[in-house]
Amino acid sequence: MGSCKIIVQDNEILQRVCGTNDGNLKIMESFLGEPVFARGNELSIDSQSSEKARQFNFIINRMMDEIENGANPETDGSMLRSIISASGERTVSDIDSLSDRDLFDRCSITVPGGIRKVYPRTRGQAEVVDMMRRTDLVFASGPAGCGKTLLAVAEALRLVLSHEKNGMVLTRPVVEAGESLGYLPGNLEEKINPYMRPLYDAMNAVLPRDAVRRMVESNLVEIAPLAYMRGRTLNDSVVILDEAQNATREQMKMFLTRMGEGSKVFVTGDITQIDLPARVPSGLVHAMSVLEGVQGVSIKKLGAADVVRSGLVKRIIKAYDDEK
Repeated sequence: MGSCKIIVQDNEILQRVCGTNDGNLKIMESFLGEPVFARGNELSIDSQSSEKARQFNFIINRMMDEIENGANPETDGSMLRSIISASGERTVSDIDSLSDRDLFDRCSITVPGGIRKVYPRTRGQAEVVDMMRRTDLVFASGPAGCGKTLLAVAEALRLVLSHEKNGMVLTRPVVEAGESLGYLPGNLEEKINPYMRPLYDAMNAVLPRDAVRRMVESNLVEIAPLAYMRGRTLNDSVVILDEAQNATREQMKMFLTRMGEGSKVFVTGDITQIDLPARVPSGLVHAMSVLEGVQGVSIKKLGAADVVRSGLVKRIIKAYDDEK
């Protein structure tokens, strides 16, 4: 038998887990193929399958963790479905021996002083976090909305604020789209700020804005265009190259050779959205090809199944992939 009972002490959390008119419970029932019971502050399932009970336990506990960390299943319609998807996935590589819940808990990211705990929502995302902790150079490529930038930024913040690394460097290629930076108004910082905005957004999703501002002002976090990396050696740092598909082969080699003693480097990008001029090959595509199998390097290609931004985004990506 596979019975499972979970007590939810906080009534507000219980209501959010259940959803309006028990809508979330109905989604769970549809997935599990078993009735889910709500009596007082107790949620339960009584099944012939121990696997169904395990999945139910995983779903409820992950929902409570997400809600306690500020998520709202009523406004984030993809949250429950992402958790349900994760509940049925098996572990891989050196994490084969972990249960699903242990895998996702192990790969969750707790940033000291953070406003939320960051959980991987798919098996692919969990593998990316695991790679970031096991190897010093990680390439994570995938479509928009698969969480690659957020996971990289959250893990980097965790390493810096837990004093495992001395600083954090965030960089992106500045690829101009129709307007030269020289003709845009403002000083250099004002000109490049729109290119760097997604990196600020990722940090603000994890830490209070005042904390992010203090880290930038104290140079604990440095945000700069890729061109500014030339000639530097970055020791005991976490370095993130975002939108790496827009780095040329020469820029990518320059960036990767900035890596100093004790540093970790996370490279993220989407090879389906290359903005380089025609006939200019992407440094990300080239690097993932030539560095595959090199000791100390991990490469993960995420797909449409890893998109958690919204169900519509996932369908859009699938439609474009099917057209090829």
